[in-house]
Amino acid sequence: MVFKALPYSLRLVLFVSRLVLKLNQNHTKTLKRTLSNPHASKFKSQTPVSLAQDSDLSLKTLIFDVEGTLLRSSSVFPYFMLVAFEAGSLIRAFVLFSLYPLLCLVKEDVSLKIMVMVCFFGIKKENFRVGSSVLPKFFLEDVGMEGFDMLRRGRKKVGVSKLPQVMVECFLKEYLEIDYVFGRDLVVCGGYYVGLMKENKNILKRRINDVLEKDEDATVCFSNKWIKHDWIMCSKEVYVVTNGEKIAWQSLPREQYPKALIFHDGRLAFLPEPLHMLVMFMWFPFALVLAISRVIVALSLPYGALIPILEFTGLQLRLTNHKSVQKSGSDHDHKQHKGLLYVCNHRTLLDPLYLSFGLKKPFAAVTYSLSRMSEILSPIKTVRLTRNRDQDAKMMDKMLKQGDLVVCPEGTTCREPYLLRFSPLFAELSDRIVPVALDTHVSMFYGTTAGGLKCLDPFYFMMNPSPIYRVQFLEQVRGVSSNSRCGDANSTRFDVANYVQTEIGKTLEFECTSLTRKDKYLALAGNEGLVSTSKKR
Repeated sequence: MVFKALPYSLRLVLFVSRLVLKLNQNHTKTLKRTLSNPHASKFKSQTPVSLAQDSDLSLKTLIFDVEGTLLRSSSVFPYFMLVAFEAGSLIRAFVLFSLYPLLCLVKEDVSLKIMVMVCFFGIKKENFRVGSSVLPKFFLEDVGMEGFDMLRRGRKKVGVSKLPQVMVECFLKEYLEIDYVFGRDLVVCGGYYVGLMKENKNILKRRINDVLEKDEDATVCFSNKWIKHDWIMCSKEVYVVTNGEKIAWQSLPREQYPKALIFHDGRLAFLPEPLHMLVMFMWFPFALVLAISRVIVALSLPYGALIPILEFTGLQLRLTNHKSVQKSGSDHDHKQHKGLLYVCNHRTLLDPLYLSFGLKKPFAAVTYSLSRMSEILSPIKTVRLTRNRDQDAKMMDKMLKQGDLVVCPEGTTCREPYLLRFSPLFAELSDRIVPVALDTHVSMFYGTTAGGLKCLDPFYFMMNPSPIYRVQFLEQVRGVSSNSRCGDANSTRFDVANYVQTEIGKTLEFECTSLTRKDKYLALAGNEGLVSTSKKR
């Protein structure tokens, strides 16, 4: 009766108020039921550092958002640019770069689909190795130390990524020792990627539930966009990491990598963020002209003229202890009538060339593999090794009798601060061995490759604005016939090789390994690196 006595307008307001109140009560009951779900019972918000300090994770399975809680950067554009450039071409990379303003305007899901289409359309699935040979280096450099310290405490680690599985699986499993990795699956037709991703939301939840089937506890770590994740209900505790907190994260130091990064491939020596790519595309036409000019100068002018000209163009050569080597090399070994044997670690195909420029005299160089174009353009004499020990020993001994010789016993290049196993053949050929420690620095392009065109290696190195070569000459070492610096008279050729490797490693502060050329090519190219002469590129 009281309600009917009120004015119509006031009755309408009261009715709407009651309706809103009832809806809020129903929503609260629904939320309580959700929170009482055994798979989503407690929600906490704290940083990974606090989580590691305040919680015991040793018996728990950790499910984490790769981009939100492991990587410091919130942008995935550079990783797709690496795919476009390394697996595709310069044109494909330019198309992706041109679309960057559009990618910033559309929603995140749409942006991801566009990048997948541009980068993967027409790429052969069997030949796609960027995920294992190129991307791990850049992913590892973007890992936050605080986030990874939290994750490594878990009993099991499950990584969930919005990126395609082929981009993140190797990086997470092989280098960070993550137990399970769930990314987006790509559509394949006729052995080629068509640039589309499969809708696998239900599949993803089912896969995670299968992993957690025998686990009673699970913890999820993700960014501040956690509401969008459908797999959130798979866990009991949820920890939120905001983008603001990630800004203070530090990079994971190289010595803390669960697995050392020794081999990686690709041409780009920088993380291809949009601004960096703009600089690269603007520099590229000038780089082509500059590289060709540098090659012409190196081939046509004498040492006295070409060295200052190359330095003027930006090429930097830094020599250490070269005067003592020049003095000792002025007199030949009259007993054996042999020249000096320079033994150096292998950074690029230009190693012997820089030795020749530094000492201002021509050398002969032996190589394990060299493209025909590089042989033609080389201003010094180059001879290929056959990998037949007896034949190679005879050939190298003959060349030593004709003058000085340069050899790189690693057999292949290595970009990272590691030395591969030294082949001991050189230790039997001469009693006058000069170890040479080489190191390089480039800012834009790598001058080596395992899966690309090797004939372009010198050109890519020369396309850098100001590449640096450091050459350090060490004290002479005698071979096995009269070994005075690497042990007693019973030292073997292996002892000499190991000694030279160790001394070069100490000088460069590189770590010595027992890995070989075969290990490198199996890791980067999926083969043993043995290519017939007719197929060399």
